[in-house]
Amino acid sequence: MRIAVIGGYGPSLINFRGSMLRAMVEAGHEVYGLAPLDSSTVAEELARMGVKFVEAPIQRTGMNPLKDLSSLFALIKILQEIKPDTVLSYTIKPVIYGSIAAKIAGVKSIYSMITGLGYAFGQTSGKRGLLFKLVKSMYRAGLYFNKAVMFQNPDDRNLFVEQSIISNKKNTVITNGSGVDMKHFAKASVNTETPVFLCISRLLKEKGIHEFAQASLNLKIKYPDARFRLVGPHDHGPDSISEEQIRLWQSGGIECIGPVNDVRNELKNCTVYVLPSYREGTPRSVLEAMSTGRAIVTTDTAGCRETVLNGLNGYLVPVKDIPLLEEAMEKFILQPDLAESMGEASLSYAVKKYDVTKVNTTIMNTMGL
Repeated sequence: MRIAVIGGYGPSLINFRGSMLRAMVEAGHEVYGLAPLDSSTVAEELARMGVKFVEAPIQRTGMNPLKDLSSLFALIKILQEIKPDTVLSYTIKPVIYGSIAAKIAGVKSIYSMITGLGYAFGQTSGKRGLLFKLVKSMYRAGLYFNKAVMFQNPDDRNLFVEQSIISNKKNTVITNGSGVDMKHFAKASVNTETPVFLCISRLLKEKGIHEFAQASLNLKIKYPDARFRLVGPHDHGPDSISEEQIRLWQSGGIECIGPVNDVRNELKNCTVYVLPSYREGTPRSVLEAMSTGRAIVTTDTAGCRETVLNGLNGYLVPVKDIPLLEEAMEKFILQPDLAESMGEASLSYAVKKYDVTKVNTTIMNTMGL
């Protein structure tokens, strides 16, 4: 079959969908990757996988009607030229415009993956409530044409049904995230002598970065030898953390590293992985940490709660609750052996539920591949 996979960010085709694309190629399918040209190396890296890259002018952020309409027309033209048998889209704009474009272009089998709900679903009232209503209606229009919709967690699926974005009769599948390559993110021994707490994320408020920083500052005062590392890019937008705030955290002893090309060294050198996000699809960074054998502290919210068996491989804390987040992190300082035993449990849980080969099998079976 000829398959077109549409994403909103070029490198994500490799970093997040690479193993899936390889599995499709290995199964004998002709695969195209459509995304903006965000990196000069994307086409070359995809070619090495046997995937053909096609530049698609999709605006990742913003709600400019003219630019979005231009993206829709461009996708229609590309799909009419490629003539795929099936289209799979992920992230908000590719799902909406990719699905509509595929229908107009005459594609018979259309699928989408909901990989997280993002900023638009953060509030349902006030100014952001207007954005929520707009995005909800756009999702409804795009997903109407889908043969099946894949979700990374059951909470997101239930929300889409409750909000009438999709019908309860729509074929839906839970994929358990995007999966994790257990060989690439291999088990590493845990250093429990000097506790190192790590958070890897775009620096956005809704990722719980403020909560991680405040809990870390409090613990740094009590335990000066403990280390707290915040790794990830400064993301410009309405939900971003200010650079001034980041400098203040650094002055308090938090190690703000910025983005890194390979997170494996960060995971290898940490004791506990922390992500106090407000909501996720399924957090990829948590799965990678679990695969390397790390205990997890995250929030009892959609997408995150599925990754932790509370008290077994880590701790779940309420969203925005700094005292309880601090308390959970402190347990690993007071009981150093917890990190090792819970890390082993994380690895076992990742093998059972999140191995990328199992996730890819679910996706390809859903698509009849």
